[in-house]
Amino acid sequence: MAQEEKLKILLSAWEETYKKGQLTLWIFFALQDGRKYVDEIKSFVEQKSQETMLCEEQSLYRALRKYEHIGVVQHETGAGNKGPERKYYYLTNLGKELFRQFVERNIYLFYSEEIKKLLKH
Repeated sequence: MAQEEKLKILLSAWEETYKKGQLTLWIFFALQDGRKYVDEIKSFVEQKSQETMLCEEQSLYRALRKYEHIGVVQHETGAGNKGPERKYYYLTNLGKELFRQFVERNIYLFYSEEIKKLLKH
C-alpha cells in the first residue's frame, strides 16, 4: 500500500473517532447560541463546523435524551411551522456551567502560545 493511500485511510479513521467525541461539544455550542429544535441544532452544527460534522437527527435525539436525563438540557414545546408542536431544547444552569468549565479546561489551552507553535509545525 502506498504511503499516500495509507495516510488517507489513517486520517479518515482518526477523524471518524474524533467526530464521535465532538458531537456533545457541537450540540452544546448550538444550545449556547439559544433554544433550538433538532433540525436547527443539526443545521447549526453542520454550518458552523463548515460541513466537517454531519449528524443524523436520530443521533441528536438520542444524545438530547441522555442530556435531559442527567439534567444538563431541558426542552419546552412550542409551535411548529404549520405542523405539530416542536421540542425546543436549551441548556439548564447546570449545563451552562458544565459547558463553561469544559471549554475553560479543554478548549482554551489551544490558545496558549506553546500549543499554537506546536500546531504550526
